[in-house]
Amino acid sequence: MTLFEHSLDQRLTKQAPLSTRMRPVSFEEFVGQQHIVGPKTVLRKAITDDHIPSIVLWGPPGTGKTTLANLIATATKSYFSRISAVSSGVAELRRITNEARDRLGMQGQRTIVFIDEIHRFNKAQQDTILPHIENGTIILIGATTENPSFEVISPLLSRSHVFTLKPLCSEEVESVVRAAIGDRERGLADLRPLLDEDAIKTLINLANGDARIALNTLELAVSATQPDNDGIRHTTVRTIEDAMQKRALLYDKAGDHHYDTISAFIKTVRGSDPDAAIYWLARMIEAGEDPLFIARRLVILAAEDVGMADPQALSVAVAAQQAVHFVGMPEGRIPLAEVTVYLASAPKSNSVSKAIDEAIRDVKQTLNAPVPMHLRNATTDLMHEMGYGEGYKYSHDFDSHFARMQNLPDSIKDRRYYNPSDQGYEKSAAERLRNWWNSGKRPSESDISNELP
Repeated sequence: MTLFEHSLDQRLTKQAPLSTRMRPVSFEEFVGQQHIVGPKTVLRKAITDDHIPSIVLWGPPGTGKTTLANLIATATKSYFSRISAVSSGVAELRRITNEARDRLGMQGQRTIVFIDEIHRFNKAQQDTILPHIENGTIILIGATTENPSFEVISPLLSRSHVFTLKPLCSEEVESVVRAAIGDRERGLADLRPLLDEDAIKTLINLANGDARIALNTLELAVSATQPDNDGIRHTTVRTIEDAMQKRALLYDKAGDHHYDTISAFIKTVRGSDPDAAIYWLARMIEAGEDPLFIARRLVILAAEDVGMADPQALSVAVAAQQAVHFVGMPEGRIPLAEVTVYLASAPKSNSVSKAIDEAIRDVKQTLNAPVPMHLRNATTDLMHEMGYGEGYKYSHDFDSHFARMQNLPDSIKDRRYYNPSDQGYEKSAAERLRNWWNSGKRPSESDISNELP
């Protein structure tokens, strides 16, 4: 490195965000993740012994994935090569692996390749490094915020150990914040910040387990605070909130947090818990989820999980979808909340969804089963002569507007798809069906009588 490059590197370091300047340089400074890097853990011992396997670090932003990779680079005797999946391609991967092979052959030194945001590599790019991991040319450390089960190819996963990093707890974020406030060399101590307990608690709460957001918000808030006559920067709760603007939500519309949150929402509505359902709805709204996506999921739930127990639920859900589309946000949050509470409070039955699924399974096996003659429409004289429509009973000509007939193909004439529950409206529907079925002999009547309320 030239004198100019060294001077430039120092200036860039000083201009780096607080979260970068405060990055731990030893495991003693590393905060959190003790379940994987504690003194007696397998990974920590592997790092100390310089026998680290290929690993994938999976966790939300600001939990220490890059820091941990840097600490491994410091602790290991292996050559450390770092690339970002955002800006690197196959050509650079091949160059690195070729250099690693030469280094191993000529110097006997292993190479650790750290790939930040490995989930951004496509299958072809991941395939490029696979054989070099297999033959021991490189050791992989991948970092990702996305579920590696979906974003990392199976052959690569099978040759790596996945370590899951957790969001930092409040005490851990507080430790990081206080260290930055008191550090003169890398932190903010020279600015003489003063935060009361309420301001620190607000910062920790808004950071939501993300140390990077906590530090960068702290830096902005302190820098924006004018010093008093004694040079003290008294940073208030209001300044912290202004610097943050909005609580950091762990939510990615295309990632795990998106699917985890919508899953929690649907399951709490299905589970008849309106309070929890409203909470998860609010989480999605605050994260900027597409309100029409939420509305569509509620329409599906109304038909699938409420069903005939409250047939009106589907109408309410569709009306909410139309209302959201018509008025937009933020007002659209109200019809979304209304249908959420309605569905969570409604009786539940999945009898209809079960009925159609079972019928579809039978249809796939009986596609060529003939339609019973009495159900066919005799539109020509020839059809009439062949017996089309013969034996058909017009329901309105009979008591209770019901006439007993075999309306299924002979091969499945005893099948019963719809088995109503005893919930809500469906209880009266079950009673009505039972009265019709008891008005004459019908296949499987004894079975259905046992199942009906």
